[in-house]
Amino acid sequence: MSAKTKRLSLFTFLFVTLLHIAAFSSVVPTAAAQNTTTGVVGDLAALLAIKSMIQDDPQGIMTSWNDSVQFCQWPRVTCSSRHQRVTALDLSSGGLIGTLSPSIGNLSFLRSIRFHNNSFSGEIPPEIGRLFRLDELRLYNNSFEGNIPATLANCSNLQALHLGNNNLIGKIPDGIGSLSKLNLLILHRNNLGGGIPLFIGNLTSLDTLSLGNCGLGGNIPDFFHRLINLRRLALPGNNLIGNLPPSFYNLSVLEQLFLDSNQLSGRLPMNLGSIMPRLQVLSIPDNLFTGPLPPSVLSSSELGVIDAARNNFSGKLVINSRDACSFEILSLSTNHFGSGENDEMKFIDALSICNNLGVLDLGFNQMRGFLPESLGNLSTMLYFLSFGSNSFSGGLPSSVGSLSGLTSLDLSSNQLTGTIPASIGNLVNLRMLDFTNNSFSGNIPGSFGNLSLLIELHMGLNELNGAIPLSLGNCNRLLGLTLDRNNLTGDVPSQLFELSSLSITLNLGSNHLSGQIPREIGDLQNVKEIILANNRFSGNLPTTLGNCRSLENLNISNNFFQGSLPPSLSSLRALQNLDVSRNNFTGRIPSYLEEIPLVNLDLSFNGFEGEVSNQGVFGNRSSVSVIGNNGLCGGLPELRLPNCPSTNPKRKNRLSLAVILSISIVSVLICIAMVLFCVFYRRRKEIEDEVSEPNSGESFVQVSYEMLHKATDGFSNKNFIGEGSFSSVYKGYLDKDDVIVAIKVLNLHRKGGSKSFISECEALRNAKHRNLTKVITCCSGIDFQGNEFKAIVYEFMSNGTLDQWLHHEVPQLNLLQRLSVALDVAYALDYLHNHGGKTIVHCDLKPSNILLDEDMVAHVGDFGLSKILDSEHQNRNHSSSVGVRGTIGYAAPEYGVGSKVSTSGDMYSYGILLLEMMTGKKPTYVMFQDGVGLHNYAKAAMDDGSVEVIDPILLKDDDIRSNKEDKDYVKNDMCCLMLLKIGVSCSMESPRHRIDTATVIHELHLIKDAILGNSNDF
Repeated sequence: MSAKTKRLSLFTFLFVTLLHIAAFSSVVPTAAAQNTTTGVVGDLAALLAIKSMIQDDPQGIMTSWNDSVQFCQWPRVTCSSRHQRVTALDLSSGGLIGTLSPSIGNLSFLRSIRFHNNSFSGEIPPEIGRLFRLDELRLYNNSFEGNIPATLANCSNLQALHLGNNNLIGKIPDGIGSLSKLNLLILHRNNLGGGIPLFIGNLTSLDTLSLGNCGLGGNIPDFFHRLINLRRLALPGNNLIGNLPPSFYNLSVLEQLFLDSNQLSGRLPMNLGSIMPRLQVLSIPDNLFTGPLPPSVLSSSELGVIDAARNNFSGKLVINSRDACSFEILSLSTNHFGSGENDEMKFIDALSICNNLGVLDLGFNQMRGFLPESLGNLSTMLYFLSFGSNSFSGGLPSSVGSLSGLTSLDLSSNQLTGTIPASIGNLVNLRMLDFTNNSFSGNIPGSFGNLSLLIELHMGLNELNGAIPLSLGNCNRLLGLTLDRNNLTGDVPSQLFELSSLSITLNLGSNHLSGQIPREIGDLQNVKEIILANNRFSGNLPTTLGNCRSLENLNISNNFFQGSLPPSLSSLRALQNLDVSRNNFTGRIPSYLEEIPLVNLDLSFNGFEGEVSNQGVFGNRSSVSVIGNNGLCGGLPELRLPNCPSTNPKRKNRLSLAVILSISIVSVLICIAMVLFCVFYRRRKEIEDEVSEPNSGESFVQVSYEMLHKATDGFSNKNFIGEGSFSSVYKGYLDKDDVIVAIKVLNLHRKGGSKSFISECEALRNAKHRNLTKVITCCSGIDFQGNEFKAIVYEFMSNGTLDQWLHHEVPQLNLLQRLSVALDVAYALDYLHNHGGKTIVHCDLKPSNILLDEDMVAHVGDFGLSKILDSEHQNRNHSSSVGVRGTIGYAAPEYGVGSKVSTSGDMYSYGILLLEMMTGKKPTYVMFQDGVGLHNYAKAAMDDGSVEVIDPILLKDDDIRSNKEDKDYVKNDMCCLMLLKIGVSCSMESPRHRIDTATVIHELHLIKDAILGNSNDF
């Protein structure tokens, strides 16, 4: 066959074959089409598998994940328009509890996974490594366990990997080093080890690297010369040692550097500011760096934050002249700065152009010389100023009164002299003022009375004289006042004892104060410490002192008090230390001292007489002192007191045999009669118990599963009220009188459910207050199937939860009603934290746990996550045993990094709760993301004086608001802004900056008085 014929035959064959293929394709789908169909079905199956692993979905995100709508229309699911395949899955901040299904690896078109800010547990499925298109994986702020999957190395398109704040362990997989497109790698707050991997140097596209608080250990590798794009580097809390490697100084585009809390050493290069010209944040506290702080750093016009506290830096602080300054925080405390040169404080002049400077902390250094007059030229934005624990001398310049933005001023432990300038009274925003341990003299300025926002005032250990000014009584927010070890004279003004806000200390010890203690001392009902020792007070102790029921430490020693200790002191059940020594007290030692749980008691050198007990504190020789009381006898042998005389010491108590027999027979008969009476009484009581029915919630009746089953009609849906993380709540009718109760049934199949029951019972056993949910009884037994059953029965709250009133019910609460709820909750927290015997931390304060009775009185409920902080717990980590310490959005930020449970955590939750009540927005509202939360949202409005963030229901009608002269409108807005301010103050990120319950209650009462027209404050 010729070549031409062969080509013609081949062409004919191919043409016929194509015709057959075309005809066949019109009947049978192509392979591509088959794959697409299979892929869509696979995506649907994968999504449903992910849903099936979710145990709790409090926001109902997945409620509509069903066949009623195509899955591309499901919430939080994004599909490609071409293939209708899932490309993005965003379940972030949903409050979800569960594990992550391995089926996620079947979503082969997936590019973005955002599951952060939830409560996922278990391991990260290695099947994620099949998602070769994936460019974003964000699983941070969960509870994932196990190793980081090595299969992530297969996700070659990955650009962002954020697994921070989980419970991951092991080494960082080597395969991560092959992800050449990775520009964000965040693994902080896990339990990783093995040092910083060398392969990090291969990730040349990195923009952000955060490996903080992972316990990595070792040296910092020398690979930074390859990371030329790195802008943010965070390696804090890793026990890193040694010097910074040479290549580190090649990071010329670095903007933020965090090396806090390591053991890094060496000196910083003097040209650091030049080789890192874009540096905005330099955070290196708690290390071992030495040498001077480079002038090129201090003189940078870009740096906004320098935190070099708690190192070994030394030398002179030098700031060269420049045209601009961006400093907001300059924290250099606890170093060895100081040169002794005359111009040591010249840098203060250079800081005068830093218009945004908010923090200047130079405490605990070796600086000396005089504080310059130019101090008053610093920014009015400055709110924290500390020169404490240095060696400054001379006077305090009056220009300090120009720093109108100051909220904290610490000059303690220096050698300052002269009088305190009256201009201090201009600092009307001050919350904390500490002049302790100086040599200030003269009178306390009366202008201190202008500091109405002052919370702590400490001026002890100085040479102040004269009388305590009456104007201090205007500081009606004071929590702590110390004026001890001065030369103050005269009577103590009664206005000082009327400061009911005092809750930390009132220390007037070691002065020359005289006169009697006014009865107004009883107004200090919340104060924990009163020290009046080493003065010249006289007269009797006022009986009103017994009103100070929170008092833990009372020292009135070395005065001229007389009379007996008043019976009202028996009310001081929190008292631990009592010192009344070296006075003129007389009479018998009160028996109530045996019952108070005192740790130390000093009654020495008085005129007490009579027998000393050996009960209570008197039973511990090391805890009590009674020397110098010549009329005392008895007590423990170690006290070496004489024996107390008998009533007839010389009488021979010899009885005849007949008398002894008579007494014995009578005693036996009496015992038999008593036994018979007890048996009869007990039997009668049992009969009464069998026939009697409980008639009120006051009786702690015994209930069984059968009774609760009947009370709720078999726990039917019609009686279902709601559910929480570990329980379901039902409405029930407990007895024949149809007493309505709320029955909380614990879900014991859920991890932590049983511990939640124990925590709640323990907390409620130690707490009883009108603003706490009232427990009627508990039930612990088995159900009809033989399964363990636990439940708590509460008094029923007819008006539901605060959450329902804020977000579901109509009409909603007005301003006064919300204020009343805020006060009720504050009262409850104040009781739990300070007055319940033991400190109880609620740990889960939120609107759904605030219940309203028929009178709209608020009651705090759900103590399933609560913690009791007693002396045994103080040395333990208070991490919640049930794995959660609150609800996302309401839980304090420090809990997310493993900090211990504390009362300040509750105050954060309370602040968020108050902000939610005022704005009508939950902290998980969709607009709160990318660093903008409810706290920042409210703070920005508060700073601007804007009411736009306030829930419109709380603002007056537009007709009224259009009249700018309307006083009610102005008062209403001001009250709303003040409530915002309280919420912001409670929800500060740092626990030590949050206010406490006493301050909150005081502030809320001021606002309530203004609303009701009882005050002209607004």
